[in-house]
Amino acid sequence: MSEHVVIVASDGVADLTPVAKFMAARHLRLKAEVDRIAAVKARGQVPEICGDAIPEGPARGAIRVFQPMSLFPDGKNDWVARPSGYRGRSAVQRADVFDVMTAKAVSNGKPAPFTREQVAAGRYYRDLVERHACAGVRCSSVEALRSGDGGSASFIDAVLRDREEIERIRRRIGTSTAMAVRKIRPSKRGSRVNIADRRLVDMVCLEDKPISAVLRAHGWSVQGLTSGALRQALAEALGRMGW
Repeated sequence: MSEHVVIVASDGVADLTPVAKFMAARHLRLKAEVDRIAAVKARGQVPEICGDAIPEGPARGAIRVFQPMSLFPDGKNDWVARPSGYRGRSAVQRADVFDVMTAKAVSNGKPAPFTREQVAAGRYYRDLVERHACAGVRCSSVEALRSGDGGSASFIDAVLRDREEIERIRRRIGTSTAMAVRKIRPSKRGSRVNIADRRLVDMVCLEDKPISAVLRAHGWSVQGLTSGALRQALAEALGRMGW
């Protein structure tokens, strides 16, 4: 016998039995769980143009779709760039903070916040620091890319070259605070803490933090002119890094 009994009180309002209340609450919980799982799967969904060879990856995070290109012979002495994706498919790559900031700007009808040269400088600095941080582990990729004959001396030389390059880039970044950032008064930004260029570059390039996260980490307001000033300071620093 079903326990779903509805009792109508003297005021005409329906009153569910305890069992019916439990079943109704259970239904809501199950529906919420179904919606949560669907949202997780949607985050890991692979675009159709990439084919079904790439597995779904909800933990992959934001991705960008691109078409791999390779050079193919064109006649005897010429080469031509053509798409080289598997079966003509596009590929996916995990989007970094520059991809995310660019996509957000485009979705708001604004131009890309940084030039290709500035983005390349930031990514080069990130890759260089990550490679140097892993130098204690003799991995084949470091030996293949940076050393000559694979000997210990060549490996050490490659590590030292990376360190010198990092120091050179950091000297170009500097330790001061950009003028555009210093011009904003504490009463406008909500904090008396300055954001130095080096800290700004490291948070964006190495920690994958967008401008808004850098502002919040220093107690700054994300409203008003703060985002634009910090974006300008980052663009100037990235420009110096790429000299």
